[in-house]
Parts: sequence; C-alpha cells; structure tokens
Amino acid sequence: MPIRPSAGAEVKPLIEALAAADEVTRESAIARLAVIGPRALEHLFTDFPAAPARVRAGMLRVFESTDDVRVLPLVRASIADSSALVQSAAIGVLRALSGSGQPQVARESLDALVAVALDPQRIASVRLAAIDALRDQPDVWKPLESKLAADSDPAISGRTAGAAPSAAESGWQEAVGGRLPATPAAFKQMLASARATARLTELQHLVDHIRAHEQREADPLVREEWRAMRGAVHQALAARNSRLALYDLRDSLLGEERLPVAFLAALEEIGDATCLEPLAAAYDASSRSSDAWWREHVGVAFRAIFHREGLTRRHAAVKRTMSRWPDATTELMARL
Repeated sequence: MPIRPSAGAEVKPLIEALAAADEVTRESAIARLAVIGPRALEHLFTDFPAAPARVRAGMLRVFESTDDVRVLPLVRASIADSSALVQSAAIGVLRALSGSGQPQVARESLDALVAVALDPQRIASVRLAAIDALRDQPDVWKPLESKLAADSDPAISGRTAGAAPSAAESGWQEAVGGRLPATPAAFKQMLASARATARLTELQHLVDHIRAHEQREADPLVREEWRAMRGAVHQALAARNSRLALYDLRDSLLGEERLPVAFLAALEEIGDATCLEPLAAAYDASSRSSDAWWREHVGVAFRAIFHREGLTRRHAAVKRTMSRWPDATTELMARL
C-alpha cells in the first residue's frame, strides 16, 4: 500500500488552509484533518493558542470528530474567546462531546452548554447555538425551557417559545451536526428526501460523521451498512458534480476492506488524476487477494477517470502511478 507522509508534513499545509478566504478550501482542510485524526491532534493542540480566530474556529471544527478528553478544557476556554466565530465553533464541539461515551466528558459538556444558554452577557447567536444543542437532550432541556422562554432577550425567548422544526427537518439537522439516526435504514430514508436539495457542505459533513460512526461501530454487519450509506452520500455529491469529499474517496481506497460499489461509482463520476495512485494500489492488493469482483470495478473506475480527464502517459500523475505500481498500472492501462 502507499506509504503515508509524516503527520507534520501532512498537517502543516492543512492548518494553513484553515485561514483561506475560500469556503471550500477551508471545509476540505477541516475534513482532511478529521480524517488524519489522532496524528493531527498534537499539532492542533500546539498551534491553537497563537492561531488567528478563523483558524482556531476551523481547528475546533476538527475537534468535533474526536473523543479525546484533552479537547474539553480547550473548548471550555474557547467559549470565553473574544471572537464570536470561535465561541460558536466551540459550541459545536460541546454539542458533539455531549454525546460522548465517557460519562464525565458528556456531563461537563452539557454543563458548559447550559451555562452558555443561561448567560445574559453572551451574544444571542452563541446562546442560540447552545440552546439548539440542548434541545437534543430532553432531560436537560425541559427544566430550562420555561426559564429561557421568559428571558429578557427577545431572540432567546422567541426561539424557545417558537414552533419547533418538523421531525424531518430536525432529524436532518441533527444528522448534519453529528447525531445520526439509530439505524442505517432510517438514514437511507432521510437521505433520499434531502440529497437533491441539501447544501454540499452538509453532505460533506455527513461523510465525515458516518466515517467516524463506522470506526466506533463494533458489529461488522452494521458497520458495513453504514459504509454503504457513506457511499450513498458520495453518490449524492457526485450527482451534483461536487468533489468536496473526494479526499474521503481516495483515503477509503487505502483500507483493507472492500468498499461498496457506490464508492467506485462516485469515483467514476468525479474522480481526478489524484485518484490514480490509490486505485492502482487497490488493484494491486486485490490481485494478491484474488478478489476478481473488486479488481474489475477498480479497473473500471481507473479507466473512466483516465478517459474523462483526458490523461496521457506523459501526465505527472500517470508517471507517478506507473513508478510506484508498475505491474498494476500496466495491466490497467492495457485495457484503455
């Protein structure tokens, strides 16, 4: 399989990208750092204090995908940051941590959300973000509801007393925020209704959340069902010609398990030259395992990208792939 670069070499440019003016660049960097996971955390912890507000907010978004207890003190300090952007991002992390499997982390996160929601000195947008997070916790929310409904800030009292979103809207918002439905079947139904109208960044967030959920799932059959749902989200992005989560398609090819065909279907639609190496690596691995079905579908995706992107043997990505995976690439290109 391809040799991964060192974490430092991989993480530094991604942290720099968190300062980009372009939203897609920032979102892609956040998602890529989340994929790197624990290997990126030490760099994020080190760089966080001196980073600009926009970068700190991006780092906090990355922390949403981890259950590392070291995140909590940093996040609790961030809700007192001078930047509203950082405060709002910190609320997002607390919302994710409130569902932690570690009771103390979950309890402290909920306590911090309650404190923000009730604090009249905070700006309304941050309080509202905390209120929306607490709605996910009925046992905590009910005792607060009447008190917040009488709040002196009309933005707070109005949101508390206002009509709740529909069940479908609420479920989608929760999934995008990281609180997935209980079963893959329920998510499949939800995605079918929203895939054509959802924001591209929402679909990207779902890719990241489902991947993290897969990693925590102990039952291999259920894990495979969730992986199929991640493939379905990739297909939804590909149907709208979006490469926003292409990083996940490439990384997924490096895993040891065969992927659902939806991943390769998405690669056929929106894969680019950067996908050739992982595809050749996957093809090589499948040759050794005698998995003819997987090898054939990987080959179809490789050739589809080659033709669609108008690549030639002189292209740098093709040369690089041929250099690292000569036998697999030669076999794949023989059928072009």
